[in-house]
Amino acid sequence: AFVVLDGGRGAADRKLGTLRERAAERLCRAHGLSRGEGGRVLPLLARHAFVQALRRAAVPFVQCWAEADREVAALANRWGCPVLSLDSDFFIFELAGGYCPLSAFRWRDVRAERSGRYIPARRFQAESFCGRFGQLRRSVLPLFAVMSGNDYVDVTEFEGFLGKVRLPGRHGRARGLLGWLAGFAGPEEAADAVLKRLGGRRRDAVRELLRAALEDYAPSHVNLEEFFLEGRYRCEEAEASGLPSWLLGALARGELAPLVANVVTLRSTFLHVQVEDMRRPSAHCAALPIRRVLYGLLLRTATRADAQPQSQSGALPAVCEFDRVQKSVKKTFVQAASLPAPFGEDGFSLAKLVEVSGCRGRLTAWHALKRRCV
Repeated sequence: AFVVLDGGRGAADRKLGTLRERAAERLCRAHGLSRGEGGRVLPLLARHAFVQALRRAAVPFVQCWAEADREVAALANRWGCPVLSLDSDFFIFELAGGYCPLSAFRWRDVRAERSGRYIPARRFQAESFCGRFGQLRRSVLPLFAVMSGNDYVDVTEFEGFLGKVRLPGRHGRARGLLGWLAGFAGPEEAADAVLKRLGGRRRDAVRELLRAALEDYAPSHVNLEEFFLEGRYRCEEAEASGLPSWLLGALARGELAPLVANVVTLRSTFLHVQVEDMRRPSAHCAALPIRRVLYGLLLRTATRADAQPQSQSGALPAVCEFDRVQKSVKKTFVQAASLPAPFGEDGFSLAKLVEVSGCRGRLTAWHALKRRCV
């Protein structure tokens, strides 16, 4: 197995609305659990523990710069292997080896043959699915996903149109849309037909929406095989962030959390919801001084051409944190810390921070951070 992890939110931040909704849903579940009700919420260190387990088991893995779907699809097609995931978007990608939903594995039914042991599973092939809807082509499946509503598109944009193609019975809207799409030779022709049925005021906005959304299902140009064979992760968006190469490498190896990329590119981060007493302040408040120092290290030395890390007054920019305030997810702006020596203006830059060596340098750095965080 080769594991590919999502990274940060990406410079476009197109899933912000979806992420806020999911954070609110997790908060609702966490509140229920805090009162003894049922439900599931991953603990704060679940991702860290998963990465540790991968390392112990010697399973190769990479952490992408942003969402990993397109890079997963590109690698799977390069190797001709199936994708294992719980993400329904992989029903839409053109995958040479197909898609195996993790929910379709019979984990307790381990079987043995002469060639070895295996776990029965189901594999989804787009050709087989399309064959159930006449002349439906694989190339129009991304349009079906977009109009049905995914993480990037609000389905209400197409409510009026979908009502016209809906069929009676179970899954009538989906079956009706698939049947309608079967009449087109490709996604461009189908998209034009959709636009003709929309009002003139909305047409331009929806055209751009469809164009961007269709690109989400095109395999990425990032070559993950290069990382697994040579240890190099090359991504244009990551390199455009201005982060030093040592830090980009640490992100790709999963040694640093995606929070780092989000803070540098977006000045924003989500703090994970946890089960706690919702009447009291968020437990994340306890680590606020540490996060302010982290933000100061990252933002003081940001080198992106479009970044302006410091204001005219010399103060570092604030970072927008999405965190729990009682039973709601709210955003607050946290000022990055102005760091003392040796990390201040005359001290180490982020690019040189990893090169600090020697006992004296480490102790000085530790005491400086300790004083700042107390």
